[in-house]
Amino acid sequence: MRVAIPLYPRFTALDAVGPYTVLAFAPGYTVTFVAAEPGPVVDDRGSLTLQATAAFAEMPRPDMILVPGGPGTREAMSDPELIGWISRAHEHALWTTSVCSGSFLLGAAGLLTGHRATSHWGWVEGLANFGATPVRERVVVDGTIVTAAGVSSGIDMALTLLAEANDAVTAQTVQLAIEYDPQPPFDAGSPTTAPPGLAERALSLIG
Repeated sequence: MRVAIPLYPRFTALDAVGPYTVLAFAPGYTVTFVAAEPGPVVDDRGSLTLQATAAFAEMPRPDMILVPGGPGTREAMSDPELIGWISRAHEHALWTTSVCSGSFLLGAAGLLTGHRATSHWGWVEGLANFGATPVRERVVVDGTIVTAAGVSSGIDMALTLLAEANDAVTAQTVQLAIEYDPQPPFDAGSPTTAPPGLAERALSLIG
């Protein structure tokens, strides 16, 4: 399975690296970071770069597309090279997926019309502007389009994809290999459980 993860300026690192780690551990999967041209791409903190090792033109037909989100999504939605590649690659992909606000790039490529989809809790309702039905769930599978909620949910999505594309045993084996056994110290990972007033502070960190 050939997986392509497109990078663009100010993407969120875990959106890309979390699913990358899950899928790169899976037997038979090859994961490639792609961009308009090969080279380093800086994340949303401005302090981490990931190396795109292939240009969009070099991977026109990946089996799986995995689009990360991040503050750079706003500008990326107007990037004809990125949006064009997502649209064209989707025509041949077995799975087209996104993490966090990456679903807005799927929407900009015209892929979400009539589909259920999710995104970060702060922006999910905006998916309706692309003809999607916004869903506040951690991972949403709608045909061959799979979307994940905010940042950390990309790991859950990648494991879901392994179960869908291969089988539950493969997904469980990778989960155990990376010891993905989340036990957060606080029950503040959702706006429904976080203390009052925390949502505004959280959005100020990632906007």
